[in-house]
Amino acid sequence: MTIRNKAAIAGIGQTEFSKDSGRSTLHMALEAILQALDDAGLQPKDIDGVVKMGANDDIFEIDLARSLGLANLRFFAEIPHGGGASCGTVAAATAAVVSGMADVVVTFRSLNERSERRFGLSNLGGGLGGWMQYKMPHGLVTPAQWVSIFAQRYLFEYGHTTEEFGRVSVLARKHAATNPHAMMYGRPITLEEHQASRWIAEPLRLLDCTLDTDGACAAIVVSAEKAKRLEEEGRRKMKHAEEERGIRRAEVGGTTQRDRSGIEREDRGQSPQPVLSEGGAAAEGGGSGGVPPTYSSRRRGEGGSDAERRAVYIAAAAQGTGSQTEMMTSYQRRSLSRLEEAEATARQLYRIAELTPKDIDVAEIYDHFTPFVLMALEAYGFAEPGKAPWLFREGRLELDGEMPLNTHGGHLGEGYLHGFGHIVEAVRQLRGAAANQAHDPKTVLVTSGTGVPTSGLILSKGGY
Repeated sequence: MTIRNKAAIAGIGQTEFSKDSGRSTLHMALEAILQALDDAGLQPKDIDGVVKMGANDDIFEIDLARSLGLANLRFFAEIPHGGGASCGTVAAATAAVVSGMADVVVTFRSLNERSERRFGLSNLGGGLGGWMQYKMPHGLVTPAQWVSIFAQRYLFEYGHTTEEFGRVSVLARKHAATNPHAMMYGRPITLEEHQASRWIAEPLRLLDCTLDTDGACAAIVVSAEKAKRLEEEGRRKMKHAEEERGIRRAEVGGTTQRDRSGIEREDRGQSPQPVLSEGGAAAEGGGSGGVPPTYSSRRRGEGGSDAERRAVYIAAAAQGTGSQTEMMTSYQRRSLSRLEEAEATARQLYRIAELTPKDIDVAEIYDHFTPFVLMALEAYGFAEPGKAPWLFREGRLELDGEMPLNTHGGHLGEGYLHGFGHIVEAVRQLRGAAANQAHDPKTVLVTSGTGVPTSGLILSKGGY
């Protein structure tokens, strides 16, 4: 039995990304989930499953159930290991719907990392037990310090300089600069600016490290059969709504024009109404505050193209641990310049999808730290060990390149939600509705956090 294209992501939701959301993680999670339901043409009562990331330890499935008024959840699960869990939530949801254990499964990530909790800061003190007792005395306390060991080894083994890390950051910020949803919208950087940024944990500089972000994302997983039914129902509703609007225009004799969301409105001397962002606030531009028209929340049958709501099929989903694995400090492995967990996940993904790296059109690679992007590209088969820097040097990962990378700006440019923004962006790419749209992609690879047990997805347009 295979899961290949037997499940689909039917709806996505996303709040604005900011430095201070001004609301709880539960509130933002509910916003994103309601948008995803709306996008899929579903209602809260349709939900019968929830899969959450273990890192969302401030929200439990019963909190969502109470808040959404659900009578019962017949499937719920939690995926551990921080950012390594993002695609794993979709994998578990896929298993649930394919096996019949659930019909409509919510996956999400909600985080107030900037305003409430900072993963890059240490609050560790004396009396510490467990694995950290062997790391803390040597100054290995924060994620950047843990990753610096791998980064230094990568540079040493392959003879590179930190400029190779800089090229990863420059590309991410280039894409973020043209994504109005991104925290770094309109703020590209140069390689010189990367090299001039301050050290965090040598060889990592400030611009090698992920952003701190407040925000939430959600994705709704259903069976492929249900996804097709929802699409057909959505088309019928859209056609009916268009007919109704035509009747109303004829009755009032008004002219029409398009507002910023692309939705036709009647012009009877009125001021245009504000377009609500996915976070519910009026969108007056991009950056950390507003959401561009591309991301406006629109109900089925109330405007927007059918392509923007098309279900995206899950060609493969997999997880992997590698050997002698620790959380970010797997220093006992035979090699510190390779990512065993990503290599293991890649093998399973390509096997399940019956694809090869050459079949991937767009890649959304987890980019919490720039060195791990290079290692991940090698682990997933896009370059030989130590050769990933040439993908950046030769422009092969640009929007007009062979395989566009992190088209939304990733964690380094758009915002950090433990990889869930990458999933949402992959869906938009396959729908043809992304801010930085690649040319007609058929497949997108999405990866989760590395340096920890990880997971990945291959999503496809229309199944195969």
